Amino acid sequence: MKLVCAVLSASGGIKLDHPKMSNDVVVVVSLVILVGLFSMQHYGTDRVGWLFAPIVLLWFLLIGGIGAFNIWKYDSTVLKAISPIYIYRYFKRGGKDGWISLGGILLSITGTEALFADLGHFPVSAVQIAFTIVVFPCLLLAYSGQAAYLMKNQDHVIDAFYRSIPTGIYWPMFIVATAAAIVASQATISATFSIIKQALALGCFPRVKVVHTSRKFLGQIYIPDINWVLMILCIAVTVGFRKQSQIGNAYGTAVMIVMLVTTFLMILIMLLVWRCHWILVLVFTSLSLVIECTYFSAVLVKVDQGGWVPLVFAAAFLIIMYVWHYGTVKRYEFEMQSKVSMAWILGLGPSLGLVRVPGIGLVYTELASGVPHIFSHFITNLPAIHSVVIFVCVKYLPVYTVPKEERFLVKRIGPKNFHMFRCVVRYGYKDLHKKDDNFENMLFDSLFLFVRLESMMEGCSDSDEYSFCGQQTENDNTISSIAEPSIDSIVPVRSPLRESSAVRSSGQRSSQTEVGELEFLNSCRDAGVVHILGNTVVRASRDSNIIKKVAIDYIYAFLRKICRENSVIFNVPHESLLNVGQRFYV
Repeated sequence: MKLVCAVLSASGGIKLDHPKMSNDVVVVVSLVILVGLFSMQHYGTDRVGWLFAPIVLLWFLLIGGIGAFNIWKYDSTVLKAISPIYIYRYFKRGGKDGWISLGGILLSITGTEALFADLGHFPVSAVQIAFTIVVFPCLLLAYSGQAAYLMKNQDHVIDAFYRSIPTGIYWPMFIVATAAAIVASQATISATFSIIKQALALGCFPRVKVVHTSRKFLGQIYIPDINWVLMILCIAVTVGFRKQSQIGNAYGTAVMIVMLVTTFLMILIMLLVWRCHWILVLVFTSLSLVIECTYFSAVLVKVDQGGWVPLVFAAAFLIIMYVWHYGTVKRYEFEMQSKVSMAWILGLGPSLGLVRVPGIGLVYTELASGVPHIFSHFITNLPAIHSVVIFVCVKYLPVYTVPKEERFLVKRIGPKNFHMFRCVVRYGYKDLHKKDDNFENMLFDSLFLFVRLESMMEGCSDSDEYSFCGQQTENDNTISSIAEPSIDSIVPVRSPLRESSAVRSSGQRSSQTEVGELEFLNSCRDAGVVHILGNTVVRASRDSNIIKKVAIDYIYAFLRKICRENSVIFNVPHESLLNVGQRFYV
């Protein structure tokens, strides 16, 4: 729903409503502004913020100043409306019409609600200070000033904002208003990027490219694909809705649903995380739901006047996210349940029951432990396998960068004469795969270092063996799991280069076995490196119902086709790429 708010916020905030401009001119100007706004997103929140922040600050100060001027000039008694007693009198006098008017009154707070959507891009204190000191007072003065103006000019209710501007600053104010319209939805657009990133982390959204634009703030990101999808949707809404009121009704419906969902999630946090007293939870729930449900009931009356748009958009995105998550979970469960046991590998013998051809095979897998099913599928259908096999598992950690000397965790699988290894590669959110052979060089350097250290530690018992990064090695019968490292496990990890220097300074020399294996690895590397990726196809079983077949065979298959492939994410060179396809039914 937050993604829907971004679409409607951009459309509603940018589609100008000026009494001296025709509707067609407004649409054309709005489209030009839309394209310009979304074209600047790739500069990042920091740069866009430095450009947009002065405009927004000037806008708030001007509307606050004009509101104060109108209150002083026309009717200062409008400030009495701050008293809650007038709410009761308003509903008592207006009855049903007063209740229906809440749908329009809601639009006065929908824009400010978007301010709190940027918590991932700015510190919480910055948002709190900005709202308390600048936003709330200026908006209160602006709306009160318009009310004071209407007290003396009731026939100007349609365009009260522009009419209430003093003549001397009308055109400068119009320029600032136009500039402010450009950045009106920046907070919601940036927040949409954060929502998509969180959905990606939970496996609830197709894989898209995420660009981190700040070294200081993890939440400041830019997603090109989502940016252009938002722009297309905004243009469609701007062109499709010829009236500002329809966009307002749609945006109000979306914002009220977001508020209700946020309140219910807040209740769960207060109960399960903060463990607040039930009386405090009850007070918060009662006060919040009384206000929000009252507004929501008024908004529902206008569903047929544009309010249906966010419901349709939300349903479409819900279907996409649910189907993608369901297919992804089923595919991962299949890989976990069908991974090969070490006993099966040992039963194949040193040659794995196949011809071992010169070269190194890098088998990419999402599993950090065990032998993936793709490997057994590969050797079952082909009569040969590379002399050296390395299972590569790439993990992304919530840190800015992982030092190169701490990036690779290497361990051996099975006996030495199998020449099978596992390598867990850890990346920070700013680290990128290089398109050159730098990744392979670092991987092989870590592999050679592991072989040297392993040879020097042969005197230790199997239970005391450790790899150079502190991970326990796998013995001949079992495969110990490699848990995905956390931030705490990265910082204290010893550098393999320092470890290597310490080992050299101890005066120990490499054994003959070590030299022989290193020469063997070098010869296999010179023979060629092949990147083996799995392409698991998910299909609905024949006895599935029609809904499941449509969801898996068509929607999920289409999403898999258009999302980023693993070969693109890992920057695997096409000349050394080998895709291994397999199919399973759910």
